[in-house]
Amino acid sequence: MQILFLGAPGAGKGTQCKRVAVDLQLPHLSSGDLLREAVKAGTAAGVKAKSFMDKGVLVPDDVLIDMFEEKLSAPECKNGFILDGFPRNVAQAEALDKLLSKIKKDLSIVIDLTVDFGMLTERITGRRLCSNKACNAPYHVKFAPSKKENACDLCGTELYQRSDDKEELVAERLKTYNEQTAPLTAYYSKRSILETVDGNGEQDAIFTELMKTINKKKTEIHA
Repeated sequence: MQILFLGAPGAGKGTQCKRVAVDLQLPHLSSGDLLREAVKAGTAAGVKAKSFMDKGVLVPDDVLIDMFEEKLSAPECKNGFILDGFPRNVAQAEALDKLLSKIKKDLSIVIDLTVDFGMLTERITGRRLCSNKACNAPYHVKFAPSKKENACDLCGTELYQRSDDKEELVAERLKTYNEQTAPLTAYYSKRSILETVDGNGEQDAIFTELMKTINKKKTEIHA
């Protein structure tokens, strides 16, 4: 299956994508991870991407698409994949459609993980990360606190809050999502592949609902 996850910052996409990827034995592809991987491997798209990243500017859509083409054409994606964090707008969605057509694949299902605005803010502002880059373990001051205050349980290093997770920037991030990414729900709804899953509950309950939705779509595809 080829699965795309949509959802605002703090909706829990990354957490749930990892669990779904393990359950379905599919590669979990986030744009950030792919960028770092392509740059480290020195692929053609990675070299191009690095030239923009070194200047501190956004990597252009055409370079991102080249990077995804390299990855989606690889043997590990032969049986499907899970996209997380890309596309972020309609223009990127149209470019992805062209790429998938080129490599003769289609999206099987697009899942919109919806969460109330207040819950999103609480989830984002409470996130903390281990400052040891080799560890980078995630925590949350309310939902998944470390055993020792402000210290990583795994390596003991001090925790930190990402600058864009601070309250004054969260509202701006959500505004940007609503303006640029939320229109993708209408874009994919027209193709009858969009499914909405409530992301407000407990992680296990959300995961159960996600797998129920995905397996139902899988049954329809193979019917």
